[in-house]
Order: sequence, then C-alpha cells, then structure tokens
Amino acid sequence: MGLVYSTEGGRMCPHCRHALASCICKAAPKPAPGDGIVRVSRETKGRGGKAVTLVRGLPLDDAAMAALGKRLRTACGAGGTVKDGVIEVQGDHAERLVPLLQAEGWRVKRAGG
Repeated sequence: MGLVYSTEGGRMCPHCRHALASCICKAAPKPAPGDGIVRVSRETKGRGGKAVTLVRGLPLDDAAMAALGKRLRTACGAGGTVKDGVIEVQGDHAERLVPLLQAEGWRVKRAGG
C-alpha cells in the first residue's frame, strides 16, 4: 500500500504520490455528481453520544468546501471539520444551517430524524 497522508501535504494521490491538490496524474477521485440537493442531518454514532450536524451533497472542490465549512461553523459558533466531501459541525445545528444554506442558493433538505 502506498503513502496515503503526509503531514506536509495532507492527503496524497496513491498513483503519483503528490498531494491531492497538486496531483499530476489527476487520478484522484472526483466527487460523484449528486441529485443537486444538499442534505443536512444530525448524527451521534461513534461519537460518544455527542451530536454532530452533517452537511452532504455539496458539489464543491476542496477549497470551496473548506471555505463554506468555515462560514457555517462561524455562524453556529461551533467547531467542526470537512472530511471526504462532508462538512461536520459540532452540536445540533441543523435548524440553523438549513436557512443559511438556502440563503447561499442551495436546494436543502433536512435528512434523518
């Protein structure tokens, strides 16, 4: 198995062994085109009972995804991360995130319970 992650460059392309942002072979997986609907859900599995709000289905590149994640976390006053095309915001902020995403022009659905 090849190099997957480096502290200097982040996630690495398994084929050319460069950072995904500067991949020269462009074999990095592209996000699958979805149905155009952004889904906001709440999850607690595997998190010690703590709630996390997930935003899925955004067809954005890594830089735009990180910028949107930062704006959403700031609006909620919470921490979080962006992993594998999913924005995670710590806490139950689904009711707050849906209008914020709609104001940015996305079609949004509240998924889950």
